[in-house]
Amino acid sequence: MNSEEEFYDAVTVFLRKLLPYGFYTGFDSDNSSGDFSEANHKVAEMLDLDPHQSNRTGKHNGETDIQENGIKRHRTSLPAPMFSRSDFSVWSILKKCIGLELSKITMPIVFNEPLSFLQRITEYMEHIYLINKACSHADPLERMQAVAAFAVSAVASQWERTGKPFNPLLGETYELTREDLGFRFISEQVSHHPPISAFYSEGLNKDFIFHGSIYPKLKFWGKSIEAEPRGTITLELLKHNEAYTWTNPTCCVHNVIIGKLWLEQYGMVEIVNHSTGDKCVLNFKPCGLFGKELHRVEGYIQDKNRKKLCVIYGKWTECLWCTDPTTYETYKKNEKRGGEQKKLKPSEDVIKSENDEADDMPEVQDTVQFIPGSKLLWRINCRPPNSSQMYNFTSFAVSLNELEKGMEAILAPTDCRLRPDIRNMENGNMDVASKEKERLEEKQRAARKERANDEVEWQTRWFHQGTNPYTGTSDWLYSGGYFDRNFSDCPDIY
Repeated sequence: MNSEEEFYDAVTVFLRKLLPYGFYTGFDSDNSSGDFSEANHKVAEMLDLDPHQSNRTGKHNGETDIQENGIKRHRTSLPAPMFSRSDFSVWSILKKCIGLELSKITMPIVFNEPLSFLQRITEYMEHIYLINKACSHADPLERMQAVAAFAVSAVASQWERTGKPFNPLLGETYELTREDLGFRFISEQVSHHPPISAFYSEGLNKDFIFHGSIYPKLKFWGKSIEAEPRGTITLELLKHNEAYTWTNPTCCVHNVIIGKLWLEQYGMVEIVNHSTGDKCVLNFKPCGLFGKELHRVEGYIQDKNRKKLCVIYGKWTECLWCTDPTTYETYKKNEKRGGEQKKLKPSEDVIKSENDEADDMPEVQDTVQFIPGSKLLWRINCRPPNSSQMYNFTSFAVSLNELEKGMEAILAPTDCRLRPDIRNMENGNMDVASKEKERLEEKQRAARKERANDEVEWQTRWFHQGTNPYTGTSDWLYSGGYFDRNFSDCPDIY
């Protein structure tokens, strides 16, 4: 670097390509002194947006089409395009972060995306067809394969998502009912320090329950940022009387100051079937010296006697395959001997034979080495053609903050869709969004101070702290009653 200014420019490149959602939980704080509020107001000057631009679907937020089959057609784009972050200096922020817990650092709204972290959690459900497949299989091995694919698909939602979701306010909630996909979902921010988000989902056919709490531990060490996963994820398949639990891998972003930004997931993930004793062990491999292992996932499923039943391989950014252990070991031996490699080019026939949702499978170019005879478990969804102008949202993510006609009357007053800062950002009103964000944070600080003066503890509304019935560890459990829609005692947080 020839000057301090050039160094600042390199740091700006880092935050122009900001981090995935796992690093943003609790990034904003009601402990912040407002040091960066001036930066928030600068955002509007950098934008070339028409705040009155209509939704590019030609519909108002509340006007959702009904298809011939009676299922709602959700919106396919956001009301306003993503803005540029290229002219924003961030060194004044980063130099205060080294060695600190990131939940103590505030960030200007320029680095946000128009979703709450509670809505990002809901993206677990994007690949719900994998849960449906697990429910439909009679063979426990096939059920575990589908559950493993579902766990990996949830991690894949981080890929190329550069915007920071809004940190939920204490007591904030988000609900989603998708009759077309067969589930309903509720989440609540149950703690602000430390930031903990709890969620619960169930199948509309009473075939599964999916729940958990998320509390990633975050650290910025100058050259990288690492998120250590905390919290247990639980999936119950009611028809089979089975429960599966796991935690997510560690996520790390490298070269956050100088150099090309890159992300990796690494660590061991164990998915346990508490009914049969079967276990799936997935190794999210670290990149390695020459990057050969980047994004690779390898593992196996074993029974209660530790006999390997199948091997799983792929990339969490692309797809996941499985094959029998003997075939896999033979292939790996040939690979070490320099045997012929077959590049993965899945044909339409392969996809249709292994996935009931073949019509929805994307046509993407994979880089995973295909082992003949392997079965496809999962493939990442293609994003909309205009995704790069919408924070790299998937079609599923685009619909999450949609406020349909009549919905406001039945939602809890704490629902994310009603947050004025997120709504204004989505509509391109950045200056208003920044001011609303500051107002909400100040309101939260004042409420916390008032509770402290009155010696009153915060009471969660829809979840309670307890013990996970399968792991015996601390967890936040759904108390029930949300969908009875008695919201009379919900707090005023907006």
